[in-house]
Amino acid sequence: MQKNAYRYEQTAAQLLVEGYPDLSSGQPVDAIGILSGWRMQLVAAPELQGTREHLEALMAVVMPYARHLLSGVERSFASDGDVVTIEPAGAQHQLLLRSSQDGIEPLRLMLDDAELSDLVRCLDRLRLDQRVQLSWQLAENRPLPRQELVEKIPLQRRLGAPVLGGLALASSVAAALVLPLPPLQEKPATAPVQPSEQPAAEAER
Repeated sequence: MQKNAYRYEQTAAQLLVEGYPDLSSGQPVDAIGILSGWRMQLVAAPELQGTREHLEALMAVVMPYARHLLSGVERSFASDGDVVTIEPAGAQHQLLLRSSQDGIEPLRLMLDDAELSDLVRCLDRLRLDQRVQLSWQLAENRPLPRQELVEKIPLQRRLGAPVLGGLALASSVAAALVLPLPPLQEKPATAPVQPSEQPAAEAER
């Protein structure tokens, strides 16, 4: 059985996945249904490699982290067992990778926006590649909860419009109570209607 390998490259990230087709499931010979290994190279960082669980954990935290950033919500994400965590670090993003082997210190990487974007593009291309027929255990992409978006807006901005509207309404009511009402205009008196004189011809009758 031949071994397949596919590479996904961006400026600051390179990802290589290797594996075999799962012929028992009817997969084509050029597919990867059984992942045997993967390697990733990021700028100014040692080469990363591991099992499918490590790659899946990386995807599970980096993808939603980037989606939240695009919506203006900065928050940290961690995989099960904290194998992979990512969090804001000033103007950068701190990616922490923990090895499953004892005695190996966690690897801490600092990524800028461009490097994070390249990493996301590589992972997204892998996820959407029809040749890699793996059932990734990833959360479904859904719109961000409204509560998260509301909490991101500063309190001054959230309360500014209602407060200003209330003040404007109160000012209008106060002005209406203070200003004097215009005087009532007297209705002009109507002159009594004088009976018209009968024509002379009718008077002679």
